[in-house]
Amino acid sequence: MNRVVVVAPHADDEIIGCGATIARHIKSGDEVTVVVATNASLGAPELYRQDQVENTRSEALAAHKFLGIKETIFMDFPAPALNAFPEFKISLEISKIFNRINPTHLYLPHPGDIHQDHKAIYRASLVAARPQGENKIYNIYCYETLSETEWTPMQEKAFIPNHFVDVTDVFSKKAEAMKFFGSQIKEFPHSRSTEAFEALAMYRGATVGVARAEAFVVERQLVL
Repeated sequence: MNRVVVVAPHADDEIIGCGATIARHIKSGDEVTVVVATNASLGAPELYRQDQVENTRSEALAAHKFLGIKETIFMDFPAPALNAFPEFKISLEISKIFNRINPTHLYLPHPGDIHQDHKAIYRASLVAARPQGENKIYNIYCYETLSETEWTPMQEKAFIPNHFVDVTDVFSKKAEAMKFFGSQIKEFPHSRSTEAFEALAMYRGATVGVARAEAFVVERQLVL
C-alpha cells in the first residue's frame, strides 16, 4: 500500500490537477491525504470572505468523501499574500505532516504556474520533502492546474510532462468529484469548466495512446 499526499494551494487544485490519479490510487488500495495549504480570507479579507472559504472547504470535503480520500488537512497560510509570507514557516508546518504520514508519493503544483501561491507552495513543499532523516519521499510529481498552468509566463519554466497516468477507467470519478465545487466551476470556454477538463484528459491520453490520461512533471522518482 502506498501513502499518497497531494498538496493543493487552494481547495479544488487537487481535483483539477490529479483527481483521476487520486481515484486510481484509491482503487489500487492506496491511502490518500490532501493538504489544502491556504486560507484566502486571512490573506485578503477585502477580496475573500471567511464564509466563502468555508463554503469551498465544504465542497472539497464532499468531493474527497466521494473519492474515498482518507484525510483532508486545511492549513491557514494567507493566500494571495504568500509572496510576502516567510516560506520557511510553511515548510516547517508541511514537514510535520510529512513526518507523520511518511508518504511514498507526493503531488505538488507546477512551479511555472502563473499563480504566485502555487510557486510558493511548490518551493516550501520541496524543502519539507528533502530526502534527509528516516522518512524519505521517493516519488514527487508536479501536476498541471487548468486556469493557471496554461498561462505560464514566457520567462518561467513551461509545463512539459514526462510522466503520464492512464486514467481511462477512473476519469468519470474526477468528473463527478469536480461537480461538488459548484462555486468554482465555470461555463465553457473557461478553462475551469468540465468540458475543458475532459478535453485536456483526452489530449494527454492521445499523447500516449490511451483514451484519458493525466500528465505530470517528474521532480523525483527513485526505483528501489
